[in-house]
Amino acid sequence: MLGLKGVGVWLLAIGVALTGCAVGPDFERPAAPDVEGYSREPLAAKTASAGVTGGEEQRFVHDLDIPGQWWTLFHSEALNALIEQALRNNPTLPAAEAALRQAWENVYAAQGAFFPTVVASFSPSRNKTATGVTFTAASTGKPWFTLYTGQVVVAYAPDVFGGTRREVESLGATADFQRFQLEAAHLTLTSNVVAAAVQEASLRGQIAATEEIIKIETQALGILRKQLELGQVAGGDVAAVEATLAQAQATLPPLQKQLAVQRDLLTALIGRFPSDEPAEKFELASLQLPQDLPVSLPSKLVEQRPDVRSAEAQMHSASALIGVAVAAQLPQFTLTANAGTVSNLISQFITIPGTAFWTVAGNVAQTVFDAGTLLHKKRAADAAFDQAAAMYRSAVITALQNVADALHAVQSDADTLKAAVAAERAAFKSLEIARRQLQLGAIGYLGLLTTENTYQTALLALVQAQAARYADTAALFQALGGGWWNRQDAPPAKTWDVQFVP
Repeated sequence: MLGLKGVGVWLLAIGVALTGCAVGPDFERPAAPDVEGYSREPLAAKTASAGVTGGEEQRFVHDLDIPGQWWTLFHSEALNALIEQALRNNPTLPAAEAALRQAWENVYAAQGAFFPTVVASFSPSRNKTATGVTFTAASTGKPWFTLYTGQVVVAYAPDVFGGTRREVESLGATADFQRFQLEAAHLTLTSNVVAAAVQEASLRGQIAATEEIIKIETQALGILRKQLELGQVAGGDVAAVEATLAQAQATLPPLQKQLAVQRDLLTALIGRFPSDEPAEKFELASLQLPQDLPVSLPSKLVEQRPDVRSAEAQMHSASALIGVAVAAQLPQFTLTANAGTVSNLISQFITIPGTAFWTVAGNVAQTVFDAGTLLHKKRAADAAFDQAAAMYRSAVITALQNVADALHAVQSDADTLKAAVAAERAAFKSLEIARRQLQLGAIGYLGLLTTENTYQTALLALVQAQAARYADTAALFQALGGGWWNRQDAPPAKTWDVQFVP
C-alpha cells in the first residue's frame, strides 16, 4: 500500500519534474541616464559669500557622500532634538512600516504555492438505513450504524510555466516599492521639519526687522512732532509720517500669524497636538550653513532617490505580471492525492485490515474559449508595463530637475544675499543721514519717508535672502536622496533580486 509519506514524495517529485523556466520577460534594470551634469554650463566650484549670518561660502564637492543624518550639518541641537521627536512620534513612518510588513507577508503567503497543500480531516457520522427498501443490504440487520472516516488530502499545482514564480516576483517587487516608499516618507518628514524650522527662523527675523523699522519710524515721528510744536513743519507732514508708521505696524500682525501657523506645523510634524507646542525655537543665528555640498553624478542619483527606486520597483512588478498573464494562457496542471481509513468502531480505526483507501489523480486543463479574456489580460499587462516604464522615465527626469533646480538656487541665492547685504547697508547709511538731516531741519518728511521705505524693503529682503540659503541647502540634500543608505536605523536591504526556487 502506498503510504501518506510516499504519496507526498511522489507528488513533489512529479511537480519538480514538471516545473520549467518562467515564461514572460526577465526584468532588467533600466540603464542610468547618459549625462554627466545637471546644466549645459559647468558647475561653479563655489558660491559667493557675504559677511552676515548665512552668507558663508559654500563649495560643491563631486561624489561627496551624504550622511544618514544630514540635518546635523546645520549644527543645531534644537533642530536635532525636533527631528528625533518627529521620527519617534509622527504617524507617517509607522504607516509606511506597516505597509512594508504587509507587502512582505503577501510575498511569504504567495510562496506557499510552491509546496503541496495538505488537509487532514476526521468525520464521524451516525447513520440509519432505510429498512423498508427491498434491496437494502442491511435490511436483515440493525438499521443504525456508526462510521468514522479519517483522511489526508494532498493537492499540488506544479508551476510548469512559471506563473507562480512570476506572481511571487511581482509581489517581491511590490515589497521593494513599499521599502522605498518608507525611505521617501523618512526623507520627506525630515526635510519638512528642516524647512519648517528655517521658515520659523525667517519669520522671526522678519518680525524683528519690522519691529526695528517701527522703532525707527517712531523715533522719526517724535522728531517731527517736536518740530511741529516749534512751527518748523506743517501738521500735514506729521500726519503723513503717522500714516506710514501705522502701515508698518499693520504688517506686524500678519507676520505673527504666519509664525503661529508655522509653530502649529512644527508641532504636527513631531506628532503632537497644537496645545503641546515644543519648547525649541529657531533663529537664523542658531543655524550654521554647511560649507561642503555634495553633488552626485546623475548615474548615481538614480540609485539614491527613493522615488526613482520606487518607480523602478513598480516597473519590475509590472514586468513580472506579464509572465503571470502568459502562464494563464497555457495548460494548467494539478495533482491530488487522497488517503485514509474508514471504520465502524473508533477502536478499530487503524487496526482492522481492509479499511484503508487512497486515490492519486492528475489533471491538465487548457482554456479553449473565453471570448478573448486571457488575451486581453495579457495586453493589459503589456500596457501596464509600458505605463510603468514611462513613469520611471518621468521620475528620473524629475529627480535630475530637482537637483538642477537646487543647484541653481544655491548659486543664485548666494549672489542674491550678497547683493541684499550691500543694499541693506547702503539703505541704512542713507537712513542715518536722513535722520540727522531731519533733526537739523535740512530735509522734509518726503525725503525721510523715501529713505525709510527703502530701508524697510532692504532689511526684509536681507532676512529672506539669509533664510533662502538654509532652505536651498536642505532642498539640495533632499533632492540628492538624503543619505538613507548611510542610516543605521534603516530597515535591512531586502531588495527582491532573485527568484525563489523551491
